[in-house]
Amino acid sequence: MLGYAPGEVRLADRRITTPALVSAEAVSDWPAAAVDTLNEASLAPLIALAPELVLLATGSRQRFPPPALLGLLYARGIGCEVMATDAACRTYNVLVAEDRRVVLALLFD
Repeated sequence: MLGYAPGEVRLADRRITTPALVSAEAVSDWPAAAVDTLNEASLAPLIALAPELVLLATGSRQRFPPPALLGLLYARGIGCEVMATDAACRTYNVLVAEDRRVVLALLFD
């Protein structure tokens, strides 16, 4: 179960304060800095996890990447929802409880 506080996400005893990819199986660092710097290469580790859905957590407010970048996910049959981090954490908890293949892609302000 994920918890959220400004500037961090908590998973059990672990505090996540830098960009990361979170799935039910693992947490890994994500070489992404901000929504406006995302590119095809930064999506590669996310795509490699083969989720059915990505929750892109963009910090304290919702920030959308370019539509063409989202299109790279959609073309592979991967859905993507862009949310502020607090909402993304709540949604992630629900989807994991439903045994959905979801990845939380965390970016921070």
